[in-house]
Amino acid sequence: MKFVDQAIVEVSAGNGGAGAVSFRREKYIPLGGPDGGDGGKGGDIVFRGDENITTLYDIRYRHKIKAENGQNGMGANMYGRAGNDEIIKVPVGTLIYDNGTSELLADITAHNQSEIICRGGIGGRGNAKFKTSVNKAPRYAQDGIPGESRIVRLELKLIADVGIIGFPSVGKSTLISIISNARPKIADYPFTTLIPNLGVVDAGDFFTYVVADIPGLIEGAHTGAGLGHRFLRHVERSRFLIHLVEINPARKSPVDDIEKINRELELFDENLAKREQIFVLNKIDSYTEEQEELRRQLREYVGERPYFEISGITRSGIRELMNFVSAKVAEYRKNEQEGQNTQ
Repeated sequence: MKFVDQAIVEVSAGNGGAGAVSFRREKYIPLGGPDGGDGGKGGDIVFRGDENITTLYDIRYRHKIKAENGQNGMGANMYGRAGNDEIIKVPVGTLIYDNGTSELLADITAHNQSEIICRGGIGGRGNAKFKTSVNKAPRYAQDGIPGESRIVRLELKLIADVGIIGFPSVGKSTLISIISNARPKIADYPFTTLIPNLGVVDAGDFFTYVVADIPGLIEGAHTGAGLGHRFLRHVERSRFLIHLVEINPARKSPVDDIEKINRELELFDENLAKREQIFVLNKIDSYTEEQEELRRQLREYVGERPYFEISGITRSGIRELMNFVSAKVAEYRKNEQEGQNTQ
């Protein structure tokens, strides 16, 4: 299925049913009086998170979505049936904005989380409700109230514990295929990865976490160059980042690559550049002695920050890297849990 992470759709809740104008007319009951029932409430528009959905593809082409109207009231004081809610399933990580005002209406962050975006209209009262000592035979009833309607913009931000960033072809897809259950397309040319890939890492003892391969980051990504402007938003929910680099003769140096990518993160969202990063030099099996100076410069640049050297081909250094990453995820989760407990 095609990966779609944005959609605009018009949603309308159901209208309330009209109240009924009715009079009780039965044999031997000459003064039956009004018995018009109330109209039913219109259905709501409800967005619900579903962890089994990974894209907004199905919603993107539903230009208008409407919930069921409430049924009109009936005689014999029978109320109209309420309209069914329209439940729209979206991926976990979906943000729902009012397209006109850009107001954030809901942030779907959990499976089965439900948010009412448009409320159905209330049903009108039947004429039985208007009977008084002065007016014993009212011949009017209320119309139902129209349901709410708005145009919403949906944006998907993938929820992952760890985001893998770096220039195209540094080995992000290879790494995620090694450490998780993800099976991305891999080839030796720029922009092999056209969509973010999510993978689940099994760290043992029933401890799992999610990693995301963020594609298409190049210089100018925040302005729309390459594919990065489409996918930078997916970095925002990651707890921390693996910054993957290589020594590539076509580029100046790994240090220069790191600074360029971090500049794009900062220009997109200054908080992203402050996110903790683990620096990883990939493809160490292929470097020559002439490139040792660039490796030395990289180690010096990283300093005391976490740094690993790996090979996606020989698997060298992968175990050490993932042991550190797993411990880091556990540490973040523990700190977040303690923070929630103190609130």
